[in-house]
Amino acid sequence: MSPRARAVSPTRRARAKDPVLDYPGYALKVGVKAPSTIRVLQQRLNQVGCGPIATSGVFDRATGEAVRLLQARSVDGQGQSLKIDGVVGPLTWAALFGAHRVPWIVHNPISALMKATLSVASSQVGVMEDPPGSNRGLKVDEYLNAVGIDPSTGSYAWCAAFIYWSFSQAAIQLGTANPAIRTAGVLDHWKKAGQAGITRLLAGQILDDLSLLKPGLVFVINTGGGRGHMGLVEDFRDDRLVTIEGNTNLPGDREGVGVFRRSGRTISDINQGFLSYE
Repeated sequence: MSPRARAVSPTRRARAKDPVLDYPGYALKVGVKAPSTIRVLQQRLNQVGCGPIATSGVFDRATGEAVRLLQARSVDGQGQSLKIDGVVGPLTWAALFGAHRVPWIVHNPISALMKATLSVASSQVGVMEDPPGSNRGLKVDEYLNAVGIDPSTGSYAWCAAFIYWSFSQAAIQLGTANPAIRTAGVLDHWKKAGQAGITRLLAGQILDDLSLLKPGLVFVINTGGGRGHMGLVEDFRDDRLVTIEGNTNLPGDREGVGVFRRSGRTISDINQGFLSYE
């Protein structure tokens, strides 16, 4: 064979490489039309043994099944099992292509009020109930007083009161009105925010378009029985949130006893949604 016959063209060399692509910034799932990106996804699924599936560029049922197989076999960067839903979000993409293929989301500019609110909330990290588990304490009483509750009359959950107090202190600093809903009820806050025209976002909307994720969003979790929990999104990486929360704890503890900065929640954990006070 001649040297010329043995030569491999640059095009063939490029095709021989593993398909690599940065996360597109939105979730891939049935109904999404992104042929070139989906084709790369399908090629990679075949390469890692989750096929065989056609590399058609169409996210079909077979592609979703291959994704679920991958998710069942994989963990995220913190060793946690992936959610098996057949949807390719940032954590599933990282499992396929590597975490370096999910670049940092560029934070969109946030308002002065959001910046001040996060600063106020951050200053409270480390505040603890006194005694622990009592829903009382010098600062906790202040949070509850801010929403019109006399803490001496009972035991009250205070995560929503902490949110309102943080916005209130920020608004005072800036000499502006406080837009946050004044209530100690988490689901009451969610409902009244909708009635007031405050932007409400579902987790699925954010996973479909990560540009919607911003520091300063208020997350709302429905825990059942008319109860819930809420906190502030301070930062994020992939779909992992950094949050500041009142009336919470560190992972592994059951009783909410203080204000903590947490980094274990994911976007998909937020089963009620997010509020934007921009």
